[in-house]
Amino acid sequence: MADNMVEGKVVIVTGSGRGIGRGIALEMAKEGAKVVVNDLGASIAGDGTDATPAEEVVAEIKAMGGEAVVNTDSVAGWDSAEKIVQCALDNFGRIDTVVNNAGILRDRIFHKMSEEEFEAVISVHLRGAFYVSRAAIPHFRKQHSGSFVHFTSTSGLIGGRGQVNYGAAKAGIMSLSRNIAMEMDMMNANINSNCIAPFAWSRMIGTIPTVTPEEKAKVEKLKEMKPEKIAPMVVYLGSDAGRHVSGQIFAIRANEIFLMSQPRPIRSAHSENGWTAKKIADRAIKGFEPNFTPLERSNDVFSWDPM
Repeated sequence: MADNMVEGKVVIVTGSGRGIGRGIALEMAKEGAKVVVNDLGASIAGDGTDATPAEEVVAEIKAMGGEAVVNTDSVAGWDSAEKIVQCALDNFGRIDTVVNNAGILRDRIFHKMSEEEFEAVISVHLRGAFYVSRAAIPHFRKQHSGSFVHFTSTSGLIGGRGQVNYGAAKAGIMSLSRNIAMEMDMMNANINSNCIAPFAWSRMIGTIPTVTPEEKAKVEKLKEMKPEKIAPMVVYLGSDAGRHVSGQIFAIRANEIFLMSQPRPIRSAHSENGWTAKKIADRAIKGFEPNFTPLERSNDVFSWDPM
């Protein structure tokens, strides 16, 4: 195996002008990939455009002797997503890995969330992951190889507050990835699909309000978790060495890697003559309650300091 894990591969990294995406784009280039640096250059809320962040990342890659190209098309549309993939084909002749990292935030407590705030986040995260993946899949199937790395979040896997839109989108991405993986496995397509839930300081994390001393302390710890820590797992999943890994969810927190569980039955109840609401109350729920999942947030589940 070559020292460079993705030597000669062509990789699209969406939202790679800053933060986690930037770290992934740079690491992919260091490991030998040709990179489409896709970034609309919008604000955290998804407003405005600016090619400068993507141009700066491309300049960094070229300065280290790598190959990269700027793309500023939006992930949140069928036609524009096609243009992102076409950019890879036009410049590098193929596409090997799609990293669906682009995202925005429109945090709001549920009972005050507007239709626009919900739709905007769903469009960029969930629809964006589908559109870019859907644009790439015909090319993956034609060459009988390819990798999808999607970004989910513990806000979707575990839950949070003020992020119904974001959590719903990220939970949807988990299911999108799983179903792609299962279909590609059924076809023996040599195409994998996985999710990563990242813990890292970024512009998006920096917008989340903190109220309690504990929350503020957690933010200070998050600042120590560099976005570059996420990149090695993305490179691995996009490499030939990681092609057999599919349908999985990983969380990355500083120097820790977690394999996350996925929903499976944990208890059952049977009634020979069927159920009534009263029987459910008296028997089924009483048996289930000891195994109910608590209404915990990510900070409650990952309660120890990052290592």
